[in-house]
Amino acid sequence: MNARLTRSALATALFCLAAGAQASSHREAPFLTTAPKVDATDFYMFRSYEAGRDGMVTLIANYLPLQDGYGGPNYFALDPNALYEIHIDNTGDAKEDVTFQFRFKNRLSNGGAGTSLTVGGKSVGIPLIQSGAVANVKDANLQVNESYTVTVVRGDRRSGTAQAVTHATSGATTFDKPVDNIGKKTIADYAAYAAKHVYPVTIPGCSTPAKVFVGQRQDPFAVNLGTIFDLVNAPVSVITDPSLINAAPNTIGDKNVTTLALEVHKDCLKSAGSDVIGGWTTASLRQGRLLDPTPKSGHQTAEKAGGAWVQVSRLGMPLVNEVVIGLKDKDRFNSAKPKDDAQFADYVTHPTLPALLEIALALPNTAPTNFPRTDLVTTFLTGIKGVNQLATVTPSEMLRLNTSIAPVPLAQQNRLGIVGNILANGSDNAGYPNGRRPKDDVVDISLVAVMGGLCVANGDTDKLALGAACKPSAVPLGATAFKLHDAVDQAVVPLLPGFPYLNTPIPGTK
Repeated sequence: MNARLTRSALATALFCLAAGAQASSHREAPFLTTAPKVDATDFYMFRSYEAGRDGMVTLIANYLPLQDGYGGPNYFALDPNALYEIHIDNTGDAKEDVTFQFRFKNRLSNGGAGTSLTVGGKSVGIPLIQSGAVANVKDANLQVNESYTVTVVRGDRRSGTAQAVTHATSGATTFDKPVDNIGKKTIADYAAYAAKHVYPVTIPGCSTPAKVFVGQRQDPFAVNLGTIFDLVNAPVSVITDPSLINAAPNTIGDKNVTTLALEVHKDCLKSAGSDVIGGWTTASLRQGRLLDPTPKSGHQTAEKAGGAWVQVSRLGMPLVNEVVIGLKDKDRFNSAKPKDDAQFADYVTHPTLPALLEIALALPNTAPTNFPRTDLVTTFLTGIKGVNQLATVTPSEMLRLNTSIAPVPLAQQNRLGIVGNILANGSDNAGYPNGRRPKDDVVDISLVAVMGGLCVANGDTDKLALGAACKPSAVPLGATAFKLHDAVDQAVVPLLPGFPYLNTPIPGTK
C-alpha cells in the first residue's frame, strides 16, 4: 500500500465514526448496568509507536467503567467467574482465528485465611485489603492477591486448540495483577509499582516475545458525557466552532478503568495472505448462578457459577452499541457474534442518530437523506477499500487494522486520525479508522461523519462508489458537517509513551 493514502480512500475513512457519536461504551446495554465487572468500555488496536517496538501490535480492552479512585474498601477486582477475551479475525469470514482468553483468581493471603491482628488476645481478621504500605509484586501487606492466566486459542474460541501463554523467563502460567491505586500512603509510587507487573511472555506459535499487562489505568477516553446524553445540551455555536474545542470539561477525566493489554508481533496475528486484521473483545459469564444464603468464610464465596459460557459484552469499533443499536436490541447485540451481524443491518443503513441530533439541536431538516446509508455499511461492516478491507469479507462489525501501515510517534499523531491527516496533507495514516489509538478523537470524527461528511466528499459523480444517493445534495449541513465536535479535546488526555500506553490511574488520595 502506498505510504500516502489516495484522497478517495482517505475521504472514505472520514465516515468510519459515523455510526456512533458521543461516548465510549460505558453502561451501554441494560444487562451490563447490573454487571459492571464485565462491561467493556473501549477497545484499541494499533501498531505500537513506542521507540524500538517496530512490528508490534498493541491490543487493549478496557473493562469496568467509571471507577472512582476512592472506591474502597474492596475496589475493582475483575470477576473470577467471568471469561474475558480478545478476538482476531485475519481471513475476513467474521469468525475468530486467534483468541486470547483471560481468567482471574482473587485469593486471601495466608493460604486463604487472610490477614489478622491480635486484639485483646484474639486473632481477628482485618477489614481492609491492605495492612500497610505496598510496593512489590505479591506484597506481604496485601490481604487480597489478584492473579490471572492467559490462554491463546487458534480456531473457534470454544473448540479450537488452546495453549497457555507463559512467562518468557520463568515459564510461569500465572501472572500477578497490581492492586488498584488506593492512595499515596499505601502506594507511594504507583507508576513504579504497576511497571513491575508488565511481563514478557511467550505465545505458543509465535517466535517473537510478547508483553502483557493487566491493571487499573486512568480512563483514556475524553467526552462531555452528561451534556451529550442530555440531548446534546450545548449551544449549536459551540459544537460548530472548531476554535472552541476545549470549551467543555472531560467529565470522565477523573475516572479509572481496568485494562487488559497485550503487545504481539503483527506476524503472529495476520494471515499469510493479508496484512489486515479485525479485532473485538467480549466477556462471558456462566449460564447458571447459585447464591448461598449462608456463605462460608473466605473471599467472594456467596456465588457458585456453572454451566456453559454466555457472552454478555461485546465491543469492536467504538460507540456502535451505545448510539447505533436500538435499546430493545442492545443486550442481543452484546450476545451476538460478528458472523451474525446481518440481523442488525437496519441500524446501520437507516440510523436514527442523525434524526435524534435534529431533535436535540432543534435544527430540523439537517439529517442526511441518502438511504440506505451505504457509506456507513462500507465502514462498519466491510472495511474501507484501499485502507483496511480484505479482498473477501463477510459484512460484520469489528475494528480493522492494516498492519502494514507504519506507526507514528505520539507527538506527531493527528488526533483526527486519517481524516485529520488528509485535511493537513500529512503522513499519519496509522490512526482511526485504521485501527484505533488512544489519542484518536473518535467522537469528533463520528459527529462529522454521521451528519454526512462522507457524502460531501463523495461529490455528485460518486467518486467513492458509495451509491448515487450519497452526494452533497443529500447533506443539508453541507460543509458545516466538517466543523462538528463535542467541545472536548481527546488529544490532551495524558498517556504514556510506551506499553501499556494508558496513564497511571487516579489515586484514592492525592
